[in-house]
Amino acid sequence: MEIKNRIKSLLQEAEIYRSQGLFDESKKRYNNAAELIQKNEQIKNKKDLIDSISKKIHSIDDLIEKINKSPSSPQMSSKVQDVIKNKFAFSDDKDEAALEGAIALAKFGQFEGAIKEFNELLKKDAFRIVAAKNIIRCHLALNLTEDAIRQYEQWLKSGLFPAEDLGKVRFFLENVLEKKGHPVTLPHGEEHAEENIEEYDFEPSQMAEDEFLDISSVTITLNDASGGGKIIEFDVSFQSGNVISLLISDKEKELIENLKVGVTLNDIQFYSPIAIFKGKGIVSAKTKIESGPKRGDYSLDIKIVSK
Repeated sequence: MEIKNRIKSLLQEAEIYRSQGLFDESKKRYNNAAELIQKNEQIKNKKDLIDSISKKIHSIDDLIEKINKSPSSPQMSSKVQDVIKNKFAFSDDKDEAALEGAIALAKFGQFEGAIKEFNELLKKDAFRIVAAKNIIRCHLALNLTEDAIRQYEQWLKSGLFPAEDLGKVRFFLENVLEKKGHPVTLPHGEEHAEENIEEYDFEPSQMAEDEFLDISSVTITLNDASGGGKIIEFDVSFQSGNVISLLISDKEKELIENLKVGVTLNDIQFYSPIAIFKGKGIVSAKTKIESGPKRGDYSLDIKIVSK
């Protein structure tokens, strides 16, 4: 029994290190677990367990290879990341400021550092759901769909989330994956727990910032001088209250030039898991990503305002 507990502990540690981007530490613990399984004759399905661990190690190796082959520059130093967190943390509340700083890191393409910060916020009851959703967004921004799903499954097993909160996270992840063309049915927590999906009056001016709908994507109509309109669609990469962030490819030169800070977008259609509504928004920030997997692209912030 002691060996089995040790193996279980190693696998849990490996998943945690993996989720935080500490790949060498994660692989070390996976290998240690595989060695213990191989040596222990009392463990059933040894081959299946070792094969499963091997697949996890290979997936980490594939991810490391993709990062190494990426044309992006190395991750920012911890000192630079601290500067970003402090610069974009405006709230007087310590935890709210930590959330703002973590979201800023994600917008600058520093997903591993952002995940680490969001993981700290999981310990705070009031920030657990928003932190979990942003961890999922980080995984999806890196096109790591399986990691997002595994992260949810880890939370399910951990007991960290009350059933109602976990239901909201599951609902969010299932709908985001469906929107991306990867429909899945995720395992539930307690069977009797029901999701508490609130109905909103979809008028932005009547909603408090902390209860704003999760926006998964937007369609923006850009009107030209002739009265015609160019329609463009974006997935929402991150969201904080009534401010959504979009990623724009560096190849979209004209679009980047036209969407200046302060520009009002009068015709936006917002898509959430439970509603579609129209509104307008103001470009509140535009940042060129200088390092990380999204280097060269732009992060565009749009503040949703009353129609």
